[in-house]
Amino acid sequence: MKPYRPARNPITLGILLIMLWVSAGAAQPKSSVPTRVNADAASRKGADLFYNLEYDKSIREFEGVLKEHPDDPFAVNHLLTSVVFKELYRIGALDTELYSGDSFLTKKQFFPTDPKVSARVHELSERATQLAEARLKQNPNDADALYARGVTRGLHSTWTGLADKAWFAALRNAVGARKDHERVLEIDPNYVDAKTIVGIHNYVTGSLPWAVKVAASVAGLGGSKQKGLDYLRDAAAHAPESGMDARITLALFLRREQRYAEALEVVEGMNRDYPHNFLIASEHAHLLNAAGHGKAAVTAYQQVLENYRKAWFPVSRPEQAAFGLGQAARGQHEFEIALNGYEQVGGFKNVDPELMQRATLGAGEMLDAMNRRDEAVKRYNQVVAENGSTPMADEARRYLKAPYSVP
Repeated sequence: MKPYRPARNPITLGILLIMLWVSAGAAQPKSSVPTRVNADAASRKGADLFYNLEYDKSIREFEGVLKEHPDDPFAVNHLLTSVVFKELYRIGALDTELYSGDSFLTKKQFFPTDPKVSARVHELSERATQLAEARLKQNPNDADALYARGVTRGLHSTWTGLADKAWFAALRNAVGARKDHERVLEIDPNYVDAKTIVGIHNYVTGSLPWAVKVAASVAGLGGSKQKGLDYLRDAAAHAPESGMDARITLALFLRREQRYAEALEVVEGMNRDYPHNFLIASEHAHLLNAAGHGKAAVTAYQQVLENYRKAWFPVSRPEQAAFGLGQAARGQHEFEIALNGYEQVGGFKNVDPELMQRATLGAGEMLDAMNRRDEAVKRYNQVVAENGSTPMADEARRYLKAPYSVP
């Protein structure tokens, strides 16, 4: 049975750019300096904590590394990465399911950004940039310094796009990150970590509509989807620093290309390496559903929720898994399980109102599917009462007139 996938808009320039920012910002690249993750025990520990979403612990580790290496732009980038992504996770900006449409471009953030965190992000970004550029003044061909500056620009792009919603400023920084890392590869073609950001940009620009692609090429930003995927595969397999980030991005792009078998292989590997990462566990369930493995997806979502109840994840957004369970189960015509998933959403704290409204609508539809009309009507009225000006409210009003019918 096919998975339940509501109609979605095609991926646009904005969505592709947000993919770029999420992935480029997640990178924690270093070079042959003392703070390199695969050579420095504290940095390696901090990275492991980061990828298991233990942000507070990773921040403490990276703060210690920075004290030992105060003039190292890579050490600053480590800390900046954890600070940025801890806050993006808190405000709910890291779920890939959010970017299936364009609404994120204008949607007001439910959880406002902490001004103190924003100030720290800008301070760390400036510090890392200044340190890298001081090295570049001494040697314009310093590949490590160029690489470090490109990472800082990628991180700042992520922040200005996802937290500040300053899209054009984010784009400028993203382009700067690409140019820095392309220069790194010109200087040293074996600097495979640089292929992560360059690969992302190639895939993004290669995926744009023809007219936009022409405009991008005029600006010197050509690209090839195949080259992008090849670069990401190389980085995922061989990059000592940005390999994990290449895997995250590769899985996302493979999902878009409907190469589900390869995407699942990548995500399952990440899940084994970082079993306490809620985002990876949830993405595995998302992928199973998208690939048409609906029953397996239902089981995966249920396992994510069970692990949440066992305190398996340091941080989590269980409402997202509960909603995913509802979506996957309805695709299998398991209406009671779907109803249970949707209704679990409201039992968690600090749920985004839009997700809550979507879950309430889904619950009403499942009740209609099971011929429990009176209960369904209550849910539809609740949807309208929550916010009457949304597409979900329009759907609810339609179902108040005529019951939802299973496709």
